[in-house]
Amino acid sequence: MKGGAYLENLAGIKAFAFDKTGTLTEGRPRVSGVYPLGGTQAPAAETEVLAVAAAVEARSEHPLAGAILDYARGRGLGLPEAGEFQSLPGRGASAVLEGRKLFVGNHRLFEEMGWCTPPVEELLERLESQGQTAVLVGRDGAVLGAIAVADKPREAARWALRELKRAGVLHTLMLTGDNQATARAVAAELGVDEVRAELLPQDKVEAVSELAARHGGVAMVGDGVNDAPALAAATVGIAMGAAGADAALETADVALMSDDLTRLPAAMRLSRRVGGIVRQNILFALLVKVVFIALTPLGLTSLWLAVAADMGASLLVIFNGLRALRRGR
Repeated sequence: MKGGAYLENLAGIKAFAFDKTGTLTEGRPRVSGVYPLGGTQAPAAETEVLAVAAAVEARSEHPLAGAILDYARGRGLGLPEAGEFQSLPGRGASAVLEGRKLFVGNHRLFEEMGWCTPPVEELLERLESQGQTAVLVGRDGAVLGAIAVADKPREAARWALRELKRAGVLHTLMLTGDNQATARAVAAELGVDEVRAELLPQDKVEAVSELAARHGGVAMVGDGVNDAPALAAATVGIAMGAAGADAALETADVALMSDDLTRLPAAMRLSRRVGGIVRQNILFALLVKVVFIALTPLGLTSLWLAVAADMGASLLVIFNGLRALRRGR
């Protein structure tokens, strides 16, 4: 935690927003299939789709890019070096290879460019109905095909969300740029209260601000560059520290250095326990002062008694504060 103020703010949080990929899921997606447009699964067609995707993703830091590159290397493909790489936050990425503009991204990107055709929509619907994330690959104004990627939910995510509810959190929200079908499948498995899918980074900021207005404050948990604006907008921004992007770590108020979501309920309990101890200490210290102020005019105190009481109160406050080091529910 980057300061006591964030520990104090966390105690009053009643709503949590979570990024999906790399936060509620493992962030280690695996390619489950390559689907050239037209339905043919000829090796040459698959190789072309995969090679174009790998050329663009070679310079991307997105978890899906890593999955595509690993799959391409596993197939023994040489990775051509593309230039003019450009990240398109919330949509995908583009690059230029041999004078031809290549695009890799989600449905929103290709829809905005006007490249989506009925066969593309049919392919997307089929993959998304299976709970898979579809990465579209395009070149020269046409979609070459799609790469299906699946990312498993973190084993501890469901337990962590349940424990947050037990700790007093009233509402949980999952934010993702992924498609609605995949997002809802993950949310249903983990027990998330609300889902917002197909979001751009600015959409995540709006969702976090809206949730904060409804509940008087919100904690946002994320790990990627796309999450940094939402982390900054939250009452308390929490970054997945070990796997998180530098931008997310820099922006966040709290970092989970072990990438362990089970630490979230522990942090909530710690913040409330510390808050209670601080209030006890303040009350006790003021009470001692009030008692001595009241007794002094009556001649019932002395300088040495006042010094001893003040030192004793300080020691008791310190020892009481040390209780925060104890682990407990």
